[in-house]
Amino acid sequence: MSDLLLHIVLVQPLIPPNTGNVARLCAATGCALHLVEPLGFSLEDRQLKRAGLDYWEHVTVSVWPDFRHLQLAMGPRPFHLFSSRVKRPYTQAPYGPGDMLVFGNEENGLPDDLLLAHAECTYTIPMWGAVRSLNLSTSVGIVTYEALRVIHGF
Repeated sequence: MSDLLLHIVLVQPLIPPNTGNVARLCAATGCALHLVEPLGFSLEDRQLKRAGLDYWEHVTVSVWPDFRHLQLAMGPRPFHLFSSRVKRPYTQAPYGPGDMLVFGNEENGLPDDLLLAHAECTYTIPMWGAVRSLNLSTSVGIVTYEALRVIHGF
């Protein structure tokens, strides 16, 4: 897994089409997709498969029982968490090859204990107006392409 550019982590995702869209993004960018249980759907879900189209064979997908198991398996690599509950913008993250980009679910975001334990590496996508949060797959796309821009300098 270390030869992949980035590792996209969805913690307890709930909505199949969002995860399918993120899988398609991973296929387009050469990133791995990690899903942390519990999932709000089956990996055989029709909407999940449809959103990912025929790109599933081009995505490395791993499922983990919890975030700790993922961390142990991935070893000491940098990770960046994303939440609407912090102030530091995602453009300030020190992205590098092999980093993990960690996103919470569509209803609650990342668990509080994870945010508290890793406040120093938690970022947000700034928003103005009355909107509380962006769609999960939109957020993943914004951050992934910013990380790729930083890594590749484009």
